[in-house]
Amino acid sequence: MSKGIVRKITGTLSLLLLSLIEGYPRDSTCSSVRIMFYNVENLFDIYDDSTKDDDEFLPGGMRRWNYSRYSRKISSLYKAIYAAGEWSPPAIVAFCEIENRGVLEDLVYGTNLSKYSYKIVHQDSPDPRGIDVCLIYRKEVADIVTYRYLLPGDTAENQVATRSVLYSKFLVSGDTIHLFVNHWPSRRGGVLAGETRRIQIAQMIRHMADSIASSLNSEARIIILGDFNATPDDQEINLITGKYNSGISMVNLSESLPKGTGTYRYRGTWEIIDQVIVSDVLLKTLSRIYTKPEHLTTFSPDFLLRKDPVYPGLSPFSTWLGYRYNGGYSDHLPVVLELLVR
Repeated sequence: MSKGIVRKITGTLSLLLLSLIEGYPRDSTCSSVRIMFYNVENLFDIYDDSTKDDDEFLPGGMRRWNYSRYSRKISSLYKAIYAAGEWSPPAIVAFCEIENRGVLEDLVYGTNLSKYSYKIVHQDSPDPRGIDVCLIYRKEVADIVTYRYLLPGDTAENQVATRSVLYSKFLVSGDTIHLFVNHWPSRRGGVLAGETRRIQIAQMIRHMADSIASSLNSEARIIILGDFNATPDDQEINLITGKYNSGISMVNLSESLPKGTGTYRYRGTWEIIDQVIVSDVLLKTLSRIYTKPEHLTTFSPDFLLRKDPVYPGLSPFSTWLGYRYNGGYSDHLPVVLELLVR
């Protein structure tokens, strides 16, 4: 038997094994579309921006950020995104902690992601550090119809510096998906830190979701994802998913993630703060486009993890340990949602 035939048989068996392990193909009549969210931990360029508080990420700043470290970070993020897609990079990748459009262009056009013709959606936020929420998408798989950046009404009026929420509407195989990308205010300084602002943002998103659903007779396919700086049990999240809401039913798929896992590790304990919430319409398996709780995963290959230097176990392989350069990817793990399309 020739080596070529052996390789072909081995490859076929490997795909069959993968099918058995991960449930592929789940339905021979279905294709799949992946949506990824990734907090990339301070993706800054090396240039001074007088409108932003970016001094610590300059070559002469306290972090000694330089071109070599920046290039390594871009390359690392490309590797994570490509690997998360398995055979093909995700159709939509949403980010937070991005400094500007330029770093996105370096990621999308300066790596092998350029082969996939990703388009960019980005707008500078009022955050004083200049870290933004944004996304990239593959137009041939998920074509954008419209997008806008949102802030709670009082925030916009008072020009309080905080991060915007990115709302976008996509066409995926002829169906409309409404996507909200979030990076809520931090709990740094305690759980109550930023709570008022997180509640205001949650109320705004819930109102938007109900308005969208009302116009579509509750058949709206809505996905709300991001770094919420809150856990699935916190009241801010319950403002979106809580049973006392009278509008569209929203389900937090992150509650189904395995116990003892998470996307961020704080003092040796995993927390699920990067989450995905969907309207229940997307869980109806008779629909043309749908998903299931088990189709949300935390992407945690070995190369994104390292032994925790202080606590037992593994933690995300971060770029920084405090202010010390660690050379890794991010202090968060990505989450990946798979949509099945009939």
